[in-house]
Amino acid sequence: MNGEIASSLAPEELLITTVADMLSGLRHVAVGAQSPIPGSAALLARARSDGALRVSMLGSETHSPFTDGGRELFDCAAQGRIDAFFLSGGQIDGEANINLVGIGDYPETKVRFPGSFGSAYLYFLVPRVILFREEHTARVLVPKVDFVSAPGSSDTNMNRTGGPHALVTGRGVFDFDANKRRFRLSSVHPGHDTDEIREHTGFDYDSGEQVPETRLPDGPTLELLRGQVADEVAETYPAFATRLFGAVTAP
Repeated sequence: MNGEIASSLAPEELLITTVADMLSGLRHVAVGAQSPIPGSAALLARARSDGALRVSMLGSETHSPFTDGGRELFDCAAQGRIDAFFLSGGQIDGEANINLVGIGDYPETKVRFPGSFGSAYLYFLVPRVILFREEHTARVLVPKVDFVSAPGSSDTNMNRTGGPHALVTGRGVFDFDANKRRFRLSSVHPGHDTDEIREHTGFDYDSGEQVPETRLPDGPTLELLRGQVADEVAETYPAFATRLFGAVTAP
């Protein structure tokens, strides 16, 4: 059965189900704009919770209770009413710092990224921030980011309720140890290995002698993902849903 699932599983589906597992038991998950894979993961986690999980997706008319966009999201985070959020970056380093500004010495950056927006604010407040980046290369996962848009750790005398929980990439999953300010490789996706991950990771990290393979979803999970969740995520990300699931959206 696992062989059949592995052969039919798209890489994005593995990332979705892997992230969804990290959201089990939470009350409220928020998803920023332009985040179809984290958004799908949140919707899958909600479906598996029988609706107990609240999902707020910016950019969605159906899956967001907000009428004032990011401002209400920030208010919820400040009140401790968001359990998990997702952040990414043009660069991510071994201390979970992220760079959303650009490459090179600021302000003379050679390459510009979209900008920090509220990343630092949410990083400090949301207890479970999952870093997500499909591309797993040494140009993205760097020893030290060129610009710290949002710090992964803070001084011990600073009040901080939020921070990094894990890093999910196209090759594997890392957990983050806040005390060590360091990642640990927790699983490797099928078709990849630890040597490959070490080669393509620019920062140092911890790893056990035996690193397990990322758990594959079971049949019922895939059925739920390719059915209900595909239909739901198509409202916000029709092109993504069509490409991955073949979903047809209503006009």
